[in-house]
Amino acid sequence: MGRTLVELFYDVVSPYSWLGFEVLCRYQHIWNIDLRFRPAFLGGIMQSTGNKPPAMLPKRAEYLQKDIIRMAKYYQVPLTISEDVFQRILGKNSLGAMRFITAIDMTQPKYLEPLSREFWLRFWSQHEDISQVESILAVAEKAGLSSELTQKLLEMTSSPAVKNRLKETTEEAIKYGAFGMPAVVAHVNGKPHLFFGSDRLELLASIIGEKWLGPVPSAPSPKM
Repeated sequence: MGRTLVELFYDVVSPYSWLGFEVLCRYQHIWNIDLRFRPAFLGGIMQSTGNKPPAMLPKRAEYLQKDIIRMAKYYQVPLTISEDVFQRILGKNSLGAMRFITAIDMTQPKYLEPLSREFWLRFWSQHEDISQVESILAVAEKAGLSSELTQKLLEMTSSPAVKNRLKETTEEAIKYGAFGMPAVVAHVNGKPHLFFGSDRLELLASIIGEKWLGPVPSAPSPKM
């Protein structure tokens, strides 16, 4: 039986994307899947679909602050909430960060996982900026990128190739039906199945014929 392609469309400004990212990283060596990371731009999806940030509704924002903390604990991801969390999300643009991540995906994809994680850690654990060049430089260093590679990637972020790739990936997510992030797409028997959010991974397992072992699975023992 062939491996199932599972695509994760994400933006590092999305906390639930981080939760889904970490859980799928844990399962990529347990399930019979090919996990493909698809950095996209959440702002573009929201604008195209007419969706609004959930935190714009006060009662929902109040709930999300509690829910994110609970989910982070359950998923064992070091995500924390600052008092001004939603102002930070609404006031900062992740476009530069996502173009930088797209550039690494196009040139050195082996760094895609650690680089994305460091962006989430900086924004959602350390509550620091990810939009300024100085911030991107700090993230790149943490992810193990050389200064030469980082400079090359920064130059690429303004190129048509990177801009178009990010735009195309975002449009692809929308074509699958995405209206927010994370958007997980599993390809089963030639048909794409879209799952929205980090709390649908148990259902994903059912659709692809795999076993859900919780958010922090133990690798199965090798067969004797």
